[in-house]
Amino acid sequence: MKLLEFKGVAKNFSGLSVLEDVNLSVDQGEIVSLIGPNGAGKTTIFNLLTGVYQVSAGDIFFEGKKINGKPIQEIVDAGIARTFQNLRLFPNMRVIENVMVGDYHNQKYGFLDMMFRTRKFKEEERKATQQAVDILESIGMADKIDNYASDLPYGAQRRLEIARAIATNAKLILLDEPAAGMNGQETEELLEFVKSLQKRGFTILLIEHDMNLVMNISDRIYVLNHGRMIAEGKPAEISKNPAVIEAYLGTGGDGDDAES
Repeated sequence: MKLLEFKGVAKNFSGLSVLEDVNLSVDQGEIVSLIGPNGAGKTTIFNLLTGVYQVSAGDIFFEGKKINGKPIQEIVDAGIARTFQNLRLFPNMRVIENVMVGDYHNQKYGFLDMMFRTRKFKEEERKATQQAVDILESIGMADKIDNYASDLPYGAQRRLEIARAIATNAKLILLDEPAAGMNGQETEELLEFVKSLQKRGFTILLIEHDMNLVMNISDRIYVLNHGRMIAEGKPAEISKNPAVIEAYLGTGGDGDDAES
């Protein structure tokens, strides 16, 4: 079943074409990677998908429903959550509080309930706390619940950011360079963690420059260059594609800019 589809999507900024006729799909339960040189338009695709930008042409479908033009909150409510290349945790909040932030858009209490700490408020907070505990236990971070986010090792902070995305009740998780800044051991642990999410039924779309990670984790790979898709296929096919080798694999580039 197709969970996500881009159909003929284009994006222009002040007349400059950043994406042109992008067609992309992600099936439910897949891990799909999006790769390409710096400036290829990868992050623009994430920004279009999450409602930060609006498409200039084409449509984006999630579970068969068009989502381009929808407010960001509606896209989150539909089941799409995102992490960022640069960590966006609340460093001075506890681990469990960081996870609970992801669930706040689902809360059913109002401002007065919160101000007067009504029974409804307390029940919703109890449910959110239990969900956060369950998520942290499921990803092996139960012993870190009361730690401050700033005290965690870098790899654990990455897992925490993904845990917060899970707390939104996401069906599709967008990972923007999750291995950035990680050492070899942390990257290997991340690979196993993302695979475990797939086994639990999550669908993953990720942008990544670490080609060893991409080749070992992806069911399929899309390759973007100068705003156009130049290849799509399984890792073995992509690794042998001459156009991909010329455009990306041979460049050895790492890092990414704001509109990668």
